[in-house]
Amino acid sequence: METADPGTLAETLAGEVAAGHLPASGLADTHLPQVLYDAPAAVLMIDLEQRQVVYANAAAVDLTGNRVRLPVDVDDWSDAAGLTDLGGKRMSETTSPLSLLSSGIPVAGEPVAVHDAARRGSSATSEQREASEGRLLWVTGFGLGPGAGAPEGVEVPDELRSRALVVFLQLSGTEHGDRRRLEVLRDRAVVATDMSFTITDPRREDDPLIWVNPSFTRLTGYTPDQAVGRNCRFLQGPNTDRAAVRRMTRALRNQEPITEVLLNYRRDGTAFWNQVSISPVVDGAGNLVNFVGVQGDVTERVLVEQERRAALAEAEESRGQLRLLAEATTQMTEALDVVDACRRLARIVVPQLADLCAVDVLDRPGASAPQRLAVAARDAADEERLRDLVLVRDYRIGRGSDTGRVLGGEEPVLVSDLPERGEERHPGDAAAAGAYDRLRLRSAMVVPLRARGRVLGTLTLLTQHPYGRRYTQRDLHLATDLAGRAGLTVDNARLYEQEHAATATLQRSLLPALPEVSGLQMAARYLVGADGNQVGGDWYDVLPLPDGGVGIAVGDVVGHDLAAAAAMGQLRGVLRSYAWDGGRPGSVLDRCDQLVQGLDMAAMATAVYARMEVPDAAGDRVLRYSNAGHPAPLLLTREGELRRLDDNRSPMIGAIPLGRDGSVPGRTEAELTCPAGSLLLLYTDGLTDIAGEDADERADLLERTLAGLPADSDAECVVERLLAAARLDRLRDDVALLAIRLDG
Repeated sequence: METADPGTLAETLAGEVAAGHLPASGLADTHLPQVLYDAPAAVLMIDLEQRQVVYANAAAVDLTGNRVRLPVDVDDWSDAAGLTDLGGKRMSETTSPLSLLSSGIPVAGEPVAVHDAARRGSSATSEQREASEGRLLWVTGFGLGPGAGAPEGVEVPDELRSRALVVFLQLSGTEHGDRRRLEVLRDRAVVATDMSFTITDPRREDDPLIWVNPSFTRLTGYTPDQAVGRNCRFLQGPNTDRAAVRRMTRALRNQEPITEVLLNYRRDGTAFWNQVSISPVVDGAGNLVNFVGVQGDVTERVLVEQERRAALAEAEESRGQLRLLAEATTQMTEALDVVDACRRLARIVVPQLADLCAVDVLDRPGASAPQRLAVAARDAADEERLRDLVLVRDYRIGRGSDTGRVLGGEEPVLVSDLPERGEERHPGDAAAAGAYDRLRLRSAMVVPLRARGRVLGTLTLLTQHPYGRRYTQRDLHLATDLAGRAGLTVDNARLYEQEHAATATLQRSLLPALPEVSGLQMAARYLVGADGNQVGGDWYDVLPLPDGGVGIAVGDVVGHDLAAAAAMGQLRGVLRSYAWDGGRPGSVLDRCDQLVQGLDMAAMATAVYARMEVPDAAGDRVLRYSNAGHPAPLLLTREGELRRLDDNRSPMIGAIPLGRDGSVPGRTEAELTCPAGSLLLLYTDGLTDIAGEDADERADLLERTLAGLPADSDAECVVERLLAAARLDRLRDDVALLAIRLDG
């Protein structure tokens, strides 16, 4: 058989039949052999409806050794001819070219082998088997129906609409081994001249290219001399998707076929979207010998698809922007401090509006250099790179950067298309250019965080190659609105921090240091609520009195802010003053109530005031107390008897309006004797009132824990054990706790 282009031959024969150079009827009569019998290839005619071979020319008959009678099933004919794939597997056991054609699928060119061992009913001589064994055939086939193989403008006769023409052309050479397989692959690639084909050799180090066809040069700009011997990764560039590259590497390692679309670069540096399909090639023993790659420029398809998605998403985008603004407002208003507000903002905009986000805030309005308080990125590794960028760039006001200009009061910055290379963006600054390249930036916006007429910082939004969006003026409007809301949040958080610092200082000054009193062990704790205010209206106090007695107080002013802390300080001072005068507990609380309401010091407060007298000869002490709506103190004797001091309770301070004469209902007091060795415990309701838990059950837990402590536990140990048992990890309210142990 002479070597010829099988695709051209098949098209020529198909055209002859379809064009009427053969009769429109009687396809198996003598006219068809006259045209096709001496064709320089094996030719078959297949009936697609019956899935049968209905005609074979002389060369095709030779393939089967004249052992089959037509018509015959296509798989039976294939087995009779001894056709296999390149790995030696019979065609009838694979998705063979004939099977594809029988299903109406054209075959543009597939290599098959001839192996005598695969033939059924072979009666060939040893010389015939030796001559045919190992031959390689190239298969091309077309349907003769409309639009399949017939030339344009030729009406296809009805008799041909269900027929297909198949051509088998022997490939040059009958050698065995790698060279023959390479020739097959080369021939296949040359046939498909519109596609870029490559072949690599995975048995060599780094799996280099060993052959490329001319279309590869047209696609990439690299000649065979420039490409052969190199791994094809040289087509990759700074914005090639690393995840796609990793998937391809994994598939090649596992010897699996793979198709990916990724951004590659031509020799002149221009980028294009490349659809790459790679398939492994194995020998008869199943050993990997080559990879075949097919590349195609699908840039237009990718861009069209991106535009289609953008059009479908345009209606949703407006709704998404409103949702983003609402979510950002909700999240940021819950922030407790400036850093928390910035971090919430960064997490909200990534990935909804940006691939990367940085929030830079001035220490104070008018400062020259900002601090990068928050970053966020789709890829966690890019967050550190974004922090690195601020280390090599000078963002101070007036230093020329976009951030510095916006901090200085200039207009927001929109850069829709950033340069791909860092040296273009930051010429002469290698460190900044390197950090820029690692981030793969595509588009950027820098907008100011403003509040009350001042620039507090900047919000920087960035997108990345290859999939990042290109920012437009519409995006800038959204970012500016978002930054305005963030600026108010940051300013409010900063004002809150300033108030909090002042309040914390006040709180520390208001909480007393416990005095040393002979015969008493004392320990106290003040815990702030989990909201982080670190201030509130809870307090405790121990006051040695002039007559030798000891005044003891625990109270709670309604509120958890600076006003509550200030009111607590005033109330504590008033109570100490009245207690110092030697007043009885009930009268002390009544006088506090009159002053609180008369001077509008606080809304309401609870308090317990107790007066502990000097000890008698046995060390026992008389305790007189009055309770204005406060949790009852607890008394634990050395013998383990626990008593709740809840006698003679009265309303909260400020709960009952003053009479016309400025009086309040007189509070009574209770009296008991505290034996030597007893423990007195006073606390505020933050210890028992926990959101989601039953207050009575927590009060019972407190009492059980106290009753279960060793009788000789000192005051410090008692406080620590009670706090551990209370499990205050979800503390919402402040807690004041005071333990007093009577020696003896």
